[in-house]
Parts: sequence; structure tokens; C-alpha cells
Amino acid sequence: MRLLLAEDDPALAANLRTDLADAGFAVDHADNGVDAEFLGRETPYDAIVLDLGLPGRNGLEVLRNWRAGGITTPVIVLTARDAWHERVDGLKAGADDYLGKPFHLPELLARLQAIIRRHEGHNSGPLHSGGLRLDEERQVALLPDGGEAALTGTEFRLLRYFMLHPGSVLSKTRLTEHVYDQDFDRDSNLIEVYVRRLREKLGAARIETRRGQGYVFRGDLD
Repeated sequence: MRLLLAEDDPALAANLRTDLADAGFAVDHADNGVDAEFLGRETPYDAIVLDLGLPGRNGLEVLRNWRAGGITTPVIVLTARDAWHERVDGLKAGADDYLGKPFHLPELLARLQAIIRRHEGHNSGPLHSGGLRLDEERQVALLPDGGEAALTGTEFRLLRYFMLHPGSVLSKTRLTEHVYDQDFDRDSNLIEVYVRRLREKLGAARIETRRGQGYVFRGDLD
């Protein structure tokens, strides 16, 4: 899954980028409101973490502009712990959730997973599809026969996106946009490589190739 982190505190942003990447997210970063608004408008993120106190253009204005422009990406706003009015303003402007600073990483991760699943029409709890379950904390696939398949970071991000969209035709471009950050070489054939690796671990029938269209994750297998 690909996130936008809009945060102007260099130390906090650096730590969050590392922690979120370790948790299986591809992360783009903006340290001001102008850049954040542009990236959020032009890039199909799965979620956005938005600090309201951004320079250049405050986060509340950025959020309002996104929603006015039809951008429905789930957003968690970051506010000062005691600034209850900011939380209210953020929710009224279209935020999906909020988190007061300072916060604990596990809470941010739990809230991110919750808003992404709600946005994609999934219930809370472990992600499951086609007889598979995904342990997001350990980044392993739980197989129908009781076995486990360990996943690399890229395999985990790719499988999670597949499982959130079972039965949908997903082009290589769309997968690349949601699995890698903005520094990834868009002409790379790595999506094909990682699809092949997932097939080796989960079974070839799990992911179909649609020639000229992309891939389909089989959510009807058990």
C-alpha cells in the first residue's frame, strides 16, 4: 500500500517513513502544504497522514481542497494532543480519523489499516480472501492447509493489494502505483518478478494473467 506522509518536522517524518516502510507501506513525503496538496491530487494513494500545521498551506485548507476536488483518499489528521477544536475542524473538513501528538506507532498503524479497509469495503479483522489470511504484523501469508509463507516487503505489499481487490483486473501500472513509492523506476519489470514469486509460494492458480490487461487475484478459491 502506498501512503502520503505530509509532515514538516524532519525528525518525526524520518522516523515515521522508516517505521511505516517496516510495516509494509511505500511512503512518499511532503514537508509543506503546497506539495502535499499536489501529490494528494495527482497520485492514487491508499491513505494519507496529514499534519494540520504545515507551512505554505495549512493542512485544513489542503484537506478541504482535496475534498472539494473529489479526492476521496482516506485521511488521518495529526493534531496537538489538547487541540480538540483542530480535531473537530479536521473531521468536518472530511478527515476519516485523527491522532493526537505524541502518539504510539501501533495506534497509527491500526488506524491506517482500519480506514483503508473501510474505504475498500472490507470489515475489520485479519485480511482474508480465497482461503488465505494475511498476518499483517508478521507479514506472512497463512495458507488453507495451516502452513505459512514468509513474505518479503514487496511481496507483502503486493499480496495485500491483491487481497483488497479480489476478482478485479489490476494492471501493472496500477499495481506499481500502489506498491512502490515515487522513486521507483516505472519501466521496471519487477511486478512480473514478484507475481511469479507469489505464485510459487501460494500456488499458480491464485493469480491469473489477463493478456494485455494485467492480473486477477482469485478470491473464490479455498
